[in-house]
Amino acid sequence: MTWKPGDRREPVASMIRVDQAGEYGATRIYAGQLAIMGDRHPMAREIAGMAEQEAVHRAFFDAAIHRRRVRPTLLQPFWNVAGYALGAVTAAIGPEAAMACTAAVETEIDRHYEDQLVELGDDDAELSTAVRRFQAEELEHKETALAHGAERAPAYPLMSAAIRLGCRVAIAASKHI
Repeated sequence: MTWKPGDRREPVASMIRVDQAGEYGATRIYAGQLAIMGDRHPMAREIAGMAEQEAVHRAFFDAAIHRRRVRPTLLQPFWNVAGYALGAVTAAIGPEAAMACTAAVETEIDRHYEDQLVELGDDDAELSTAVRRFQAEELEHKETALAHGAERAPAYPLMSAAIRLGCRVAIAASKHI
């Protein structure tokens, strides 16, 4: 079936595709951070808690992809490696850089989810309820990251800008590819 203006199926499918990819990427970022920090690092408990929430978000979108017959992004193998590498590199720089990564990613995800909520309006209660809940949890992650020194990371403004740009590129690419 061809998408026509006013038909919500394709935009919603695109939302689900990109959200699943993003939550998958988030789980990989935290996996990379934990691989470097280990479970004894003081920040490991915070990171593991955020990772658990991301896994719940991902499970929702994994199920939505299956249930709604949405094609997942073809870029998932790339997000697997890129997410893990981003997490590992930022953790290797130090715990504040790992938190800077979280703050940057969650800043973009908050904006992305807000845009989706506006576009959805009242058209898809299941999706908008989940996105609203996940957005609140992502904001908690951002606040946790800031409270744990994200802004004290080396070259924070540059690191944050680069990670945020990467997120915007990943969102745009995953919508279509």
